[in-house]
Amino acid sequence: MRMSLIIAGRREAMFLKKDIFSIEKNIIGIDIGSSLIKLVDLEDTPQGYVLQGFAQIPLEKGVIEDGQVVDPGALTNTIKDLAKLTKITTKNVATALSGHFAIVKKASFRAMEEDGLRDLIMDEADEYLPFDDIGKVNFDLHVLGENALNTEQIDVIIAAAEKKIIKSYTSPIEKAGYSVVIVDVDSFALETAYEENYDFDDEDVVVLVNIGASMTNINVARGGGSVFTRNIMLGGNAITEALKEKLGVTFEEAEKIKIEGISEGSDVSEDLLLYAEPIFMEIERSIDFFISSLGGLSIQKLLVSGGCAKIKGLVDVLRDRLRLDVETMNPFEKISYNEKTFSSSYIESIGPTAALAVGLALRRMDDK
Repeated sequence: MRMSLIIAGRREAMFLKKDIFSIEKNIIGIDIGSSLIKLVDLEDTPQGYVLQGFAQIPLEKGVIEDGQVVDPGALTNTIKDLAKLTKITTKNVATALSGHFAIVKKASFRAMEEDGLRDLIMDEADEYLPFDDIGKVNFDLHVLGENALNTEQIDVIIAAAEKKIIKSYTSPIEKAGYSVVIVDVDSFALETAYEENYDFDDEDVVVLVNIGASMTNINVARGGGSVFTRNIMLGGNAITEALKEKLGVTFEEAEKIKIEGISEGSDVSEDLLLYAEPIFMEIERSIDFFISSLGGLSIQKLLVSGGCAKIKGLVDVLRDRLRLDVETMNPFEKISYNEKTFSSSYIESIGPTAALAVGLALRRMDDK
């Protein structure tokens, strides 16, 4: 879903897109998570997208808490360190805002042009944009198409966020020497990566689940377009904390154990996926709610990304619980790479954590 919470040069829209007439048209994706920052550089060639650069670096615990930037100075310094790991010269950046701070809702309107929709939403902001001061908010919209029950209406996805929250993400990046030209919503960036890498029909329904360190994003897409989103304030850190308490180790040691696994027969090995039970329950509830509210649709597949997608057995548990075809998402399914620079094993290893950054790197200056 190609929306943006910032679009300067055209108008301030969903979050941020600016400098649309800049000579440099390439964009790199920078995904700021609460535990890792990822950078992806893609080249758009006649043969398709090619991965030119990738880097990730740990973010000190506490710099971002519950999706909110707590220490912008430390974030800037970490982004500078990330830049040193690459030889990328591109300065235009697409980044994503945590869905926890973005209002995303679906609404129906009588059929009209996009400019008319924007004016109507502004005029009736109390109904569609639940903020005290609409002047302090950026928003964007995406027309899904004709309403299934009323052909005279269209369904629209609206996303909005406060400018101060947007700035809290963009300012540290710009102080690191970049120009933020697009600010997306994390679940929509994941959808962009899916659209580029997977084949689907207009009626195909897929669930995209990104389990990050502190948050889980759920995006249900039909025919490549979002029809349901939800953000859960639970992620891999909850599993790590439980392991930390169980084993009496440091957070860093518990994090390593979480991903690399524990020897067979260990009590902790049996407990590991039990610590993820609250996350599993919320994913299951979200899917049940979606199915009950939009009856008649069948889900073809669930794709899991994020650091927790690497946990041994997690995909199998979700497959058994949900009785769905569950796979780890591959954001490089149709994106090639230089085999002299990247090995196939490395690409496979970074895939789950790179998905959001890939979706961001796929954005272009002329996106609406």
